[in-house]
Amino acid sequence: MPSRRGTANGPGQRSRTGKNYFPVVSLLVISVVTPLVFLAVRLGNFGSSLGPKDFTGVSINISGDQRKLSALEQIETLFPKEMIDMIKSKVDDSGPLSLNVVGRKDLSSSWVLEKPNDVGRGVSRAFQTLSFNEEKDDTSIQNNRGFEEQGHTMSESQVTMVMKEQLNSGGKAEGIGIEQLDIEESRSGVLSFFNQSEVDRDPEQIARRKGLMERKAKRLAELTQHDPEVEAKLEKEAIERTREIDGGVLGKYSIWRRESDENSDSLVRLMRDQLIMARVFASLAQSQNKVNLLRDLRLRIKESQHSLGEASVDTDLPRSAPEKIKSMGQTISKARAELYDCTAVTKKLRAMLQSAEEQAHVLKKQSTFLSQLAAKTIPKGIHCLSLRLTIEYNTLPENQRDFLNQGKLEEPSFFHYALFSDNVLAASVVVNSTVLNAKEPEKHIFHLVTDRLNYGAMKMWFLANPPGNATIHVENVDDFKWLNSSYCPVLRQLESAAMKEYYFKASHPTTLADGSSNLKYRNPKYLSMLNHLRFYLPQVYPKLDKILFLDDDIVVQKDLTPLWSVNLHGKVNGAVETCGHSFHRFDKYLNFSNPTIYKNFDPNACGWAYGMNIFDLQEWKKQDITGIYHKWQDKNEDRLLWKLGTLPPGLITFYNLTYPLDKSWHVLGLGYNPSVDRGEIEGAAVVHYNGNMKPWLELAMAKYKAYWMKYVKYDHPFLQQCNVN
Repeated sequence: MPSRRGTANGPGQRSRTGKNYFPVVSLLVISVVTPLVFLAVRLGNFGSSLGPKDFTGVSINISGDQRKLSALEQIETLFPKEMIDMIKSKVDDSGPLSLNVVGRKDLSSSWVLEKPNDVGRGVSRAFQTLSFNEEKDDTSIQNNRGFEEQGHTMSESQVTMVMKEQLNSGGKAEGIGIEQLDIEESRSGVLSFFNQSEVDRDPEQIARRKGLMERKAKRLAELTQHDPEVEAKLEKEAIERTREIDGGVLGKYSIWRRESDENSDSLVRLMRDQLIMARVFASLAQSQNKVNLLRDLRLRIKESQHSLGEASVDTDLPRSAPEKIKSMGQTISKARAELYDCTAVTKKLRAMLQSAEEQAHVLKKQSTFLSQLAAKTIPKGIHCLSLRLTIEYNTLPENQRDFLNQGKLEEPSFFHYALFSDNVLAASVVVNSTVLNAKEPEKHIFHLVTDRLNYGAMKMWFLANPPGNATIHVENVDDFKWLNSSYCPVLRQLESAAMKEYYFKASHPTTLADGSSNLKYRNPKYLSMLNHLRFYLPQVYPKLDKILFLDDDIVVQKDLTPLWSVNLHGKVNGAVETCGHSFHRFDKYLNFSNPTIYKNFDPNACGWAYGMNIFDLQEWKKQDITGIYHKWQDKNEDRLLWKLGTLPPGLITFYNLTYPLDKSWHVLGLGYNPSVDRGEIEGAAVVHYNGNMKPWLELAMAKYKAYWMKYVKYDHPFLQQCNVN
């Protein structure tokens, strides 16, 4: 039987036929099947382009979609599923661009297509049967699985956009019944549904998508959050900025101003204005014999003055102030109706203004006199301390009145200080602060010079309170016999009749205001040789090479020994310049209208400060600094070059001979300037209370007093007995 079957339809025949027609069949496959496969892929991409269009709200023709889907299904039946999957896997994740996508102009630059070949089949089918209610039947859940299997994930904004567009369209699409849905409640369910297939995606792509969604969510939260603290901070900054714009024009009236401003003074200013007008009308009422009106005005003036008191802001006013303002306003309105005369009111206001200006000028002169007097008067406690120390010194035996280590006084290798003062307490603070901040206090030598009145008190204080391991030496300026009128121009000028007239008579002022004229330059310190002794340092200490000069109104906060290593580059005086301030230039101290001053000095030359100065005594002798000082002091006998004092002749004497030190060595202004930077004070080696507000006076500024007080021995019995606290 096999042989017959083989004879009829022999293998040789079939083999021969197959061998003859194989090229023809291959050609047919290439020419027919390949175009069909390409058409299937293109239709798939075309379907994918419909997905993004749905997200932007563009209407879709449902019948056209059904025709495309049916055509796609017919093509898929022509090829095995394995071949279709292989073709799709070769397509890039972003897919080839379709004509529909390219033609759209409403896509933002951040739009990313996610597997359009999958969305073409998944989205169109899923959204036809998708239900957002979790309690729907199994049929809707099963229909939704078709979308989940495609591996598509949607962001929160995309889901919300789709849901809103479906609501706006009335939910007319097939299979969608979401007219009554709450978008916010269902959004989380939809997102969790779409994100279930994240595990099937590329891990890097998943990370990028998650990062993008997190950034969008964070930005959305920042834009929508309402933080009361942030709003209050922004409002406060706006208020401060508005105040800084132009306070002279805007004043305190600003749209950013809080209604409950604690610093408001509108009511205070209103009450003051009412008082001025009430006084004007009271004067007019008295001149016109309006007795009742005058009585009412005086009563209101008295009430307003009592309510106003010393108030400077509205919060200082009593609760009855608004009632007083209202009553005063009614009385002023009544007076205006009866007495108002523009010419008379203008004259009265002008007279009041002139009287107020004259009174302010007198008070200013009196204030200047009293402040100068208070600044130059020795406080009762310090005077008491000096007396008690003097008594104690005079009771000491002669062999107990000498200091120790006096052999170091002329040793140039040590650190020598010059301090000239008649204030025991101030001198003790300078010495204590220097020693406590010194790294090697045993190498520090203090040369103190005082007057005859305070010599015993100064010695007794340091005998009873020695400055640690440092060496102290106290001298009396009256013991310098070489310092006489034949050698010193200042002493010679003080003997002249003109100088005595200037100092001691001063035209015999009868009032405080008259006596304030040039009071600053009539200060007794300008008569004391302690103030002029700084120009004779080589004569006082002939065997020293360098010496650091200190005023008695300074406090030392750091070790000062590095100053002896500063190279002065041939200069004599090392000092901190003060030309950052306009009043510390030469033209503020010297009379540049005088030809002698004008020809020899620059009016804009930078000034410097006394108080902490390192002097090279060897160079001093070479330059003959004392001789220069004598020359200019003789020329100023008639006080036409500068007023009395030591800084103007010091600027002249050390002109072009001063080396500028770093400003951190010496910070000035604690005796007159309330706005010295706290950081500069803390970082300074020396702080200087130059000015009238010395730290031992009641005039001192409280904010700076602590730097000085911490070096005062308030537990000393004499200080407690003299009530120095």
